[in-house]
Amino acid sequence: MRFGVSSGPDSGRLTPVTSQVTDNPPLRQLVLKIHSRCDLLCDHCYVYQHADQSWRSRPTFIRPDTVRAVAARLAEYATSRALESVSVILHGGEPLLVGPARLRDICAELTRALSPFTTLDLRMHTNAVTLGRAHLDVCKEFGVRVSVSLDGDRLANDRHRLDRRGRSSYDRVVRGIRLLQEPEYRHLFSGLLSTVDVANDPVVVHDSLAALQPPRIDYLLPHSTWDSPPPNPAGASTPYADWLLAVFDRWEEQGRPMPVRTFDSVLSTLRGGPSLTEALGLAPSDLAVIETDGTFEQADWLKTAYAGAPETGYDVFRHGFPEFAEHPGVQARQLGVEGISDTCRRCPVLRSCGGGLYGHRYSSERGFDNPSVFCGDLRSLVDGIADRVTDPTFSRAVLGTAQLRGAQLELDTGLLRRAHGRLESEPDWAQAWRLLRTLDDTPEAAPHLDEVLTHPYTRTGLVRFLHGAADTARFMSLAAAAALRAGVRATLAWDQPGTRLHLPTLGSYRLSATGRIEVTVAPGAFRVRGDGNPDGSWVRLDEGPAAGRWRPLVRLWTEDGPLIDDADPYRDCFPAAVALPPVPGEFAERLARGYELLEKDAPDRRSDPDAFHPTVLTPLEAGSGLLLGEHGFGALGVAVDVEPKEFARELPRIGRRARLTALRATADLHRLGGPAGELLDRADEGLGREAYEEAARALTALSLLPVHELTATGAVLVARMWSQWAARRG
Repeated sequence: MRFGVSSGPDSGRLTPVTSQVTDNPPLRQLVLKIHSRCDLLCDHCYVYQHADQSWRSRPTFIRPDTVRAVAARLAEYATSRALESVSVILHGGEPLLVGPARLRDICAELTRALSPFTTLDLRMHTNAVTLGRAHLDVCKEFGVRVSVSLDGDRLANDRHRLDRRGRSSYDRVVRGIRLLQEPEYRHLFSGLLSTVDVANDPVVVHDSLAALQPPRIDYLLPHSTWDSPPPNPAGASTPYADWLLAVFDRWEEQGRPMPVRTFDSVLSTLRGGPSLTEALGLAPSDLAVIETDGTFEQADWLKTAYAGAPETGYDVFRHGFPEFAEHPGVQARQLGVEGISDTCRRCPVLRSCGGGLYGHRYSSERGFDNPSVFCGDLRSLVDGIADRVTDPTFSRAVLGTAQLRGAQLELDTGLLRRAHGRLESEPDWAQAWRLLRTLDDTPEAAPHLDEVLTHPYTRTGLVRFLHGAADTARFMSLAAAAALRAGVRATLAWDQPGTRLHLPTLGSYRLSATGRIEVTVAPGAFRVRGDGNPDGSWVRLDEGPAAGRWRPLVRLWTEDGPLIDDADPYRDCFPAAVALPPVPGEFAERLARGYELLEKDAPDRRSDPDAFHPTVLTPLEAGSGLLLGEHGFGALGVAVDVEPKEFARELPRIGRRARLTALRATADLHRLGGPAGELLDRADEGLGREAYEEAARALTALSLLPVHELTATGAVLVARMWSQWAARRG
């Protein structure tokens, strides 16, 4: 049995809730409605202006006992699913209307309940009309990152976003943004949310938003269904694609000064990466919504479909997150390609579009079994971006593993430079950046920095950070780890949000408390001082575990063998759950026997320049086999119960997939979104499984494509695949 919080007159009492074991993708984001009313009267708002009017019966603001119940349920769920982090987005209505005092109480309770078990990423979506220093002081205290709704310049914004007396909100919103950009609060600014209206000039809108220097812009399509189509005043065939492509062109012309989530998601999926928004792509939904009365709802934009569409019948007093995750409506948004219409499954831009936002598919005749009401626009948008960004330049990364690793390092270095642009306002970051530059400029130290930068989960952390996940501490520890590896003396200080300090590629140090820490590194040793650990003793890397605090990572076999990384916070990037640290030695023994079998079956593998040699092996839950995830080149997830024969059999096949994925991350192989991508996958898979007839069919189809469908790099790759096919057939 497990314990939850009950409802009714004695709400706050604990009542048993049956524990459930589930294979559902974990929920990682909670939209928490803390106030159900708003000080604006936007005519495009999905809460107040569409089919569902349940806001009228909700409590005006969330009660303390409801917050406690939410926090307890979420902590329980995060623990049961071993979640490294969870995001809680404070929402409304208008969340600022709770006032600074209630806002602080809410943040304090969430932090108190969750921080012992997981990293809490607190955020807030607001119109910023009443944003003041008192609010921002609370946000600063608890690290709440703030996104602001603004639809463009004054004319664009005031088409829809007027207050309840019909007055412009523009000046008050901009005033709030300017306050948020002051030095003491700038690190809290998460970005701007802007709803598209095709009646507005796209370039003027984008320029006005970009002039505010937001860390990110998120352009949102207006919530619409087949029963209530989006506005199209000019009667154009794809007005929303045309509008967004005009913005894309302007964004490109400006040098992409900030991330734009819609564009970044399309760019990511076109190159085989993950979707970055639920509005696009096939990634399973990881979102829950809780209203001010404690009721669980599905995504609240479903209010645009019909009255009661988001309802589940669950609440935090009687139900937990596992029960919510089993709701059919939640699971429908986690089915990937199985959850979309037949029309979408046949579409060539399926991977990037994913059928669009689930709510935009609704019709009273067929429910959600339709393409998006923006179908034509989404197809045109994806194709338009693909045509604009496909890079025909030849990449030497296709020629061998050494060249591929070099291209990967260049990619990771570029991502770190982009992260630096966002971190510049952080008070502690300047010293870390100077240290990184010193290491990079020192010939003896640079290779050690490169080892940390090319660690596969460094890529995961960089990508997540650049798309909204606040984790300054990760990059501070990255700099400390690089200096420690290089034997360079340095001292860095920062605010550590959790009690586990992870030094990438090296290991983890257990802190007594969260808070301010100072990390000093010297050749072969380091020490940590801070809250709860004022007189931190030195830890030597060559002495192994230290008094239960330091847990070093180990390598398989020798100093140059693959690293068994069961501790990096960003290892949770695989399609299966990471396992708790396995029994010492047992996991390594399975892997060692697997490698022995592989060497016996393929004695030339070590000298094969195209063979995949993982640099990082991460234990995953039992039964998951061998998997790749959303990480840099070199990582491999391996089930804790993997059989050595399975490991030896599957490593060469999945290694081919790893190389192709890494090559795609650094070079365009074909016209993005075109047919060549799937054919390359089929050819690669056929060669990996020794299904040579299947591989030949795919390679033949690739050879017959129009010449513009393959880039120079892709053409070389196809030629190499033909050579491999011929050698193996012979």
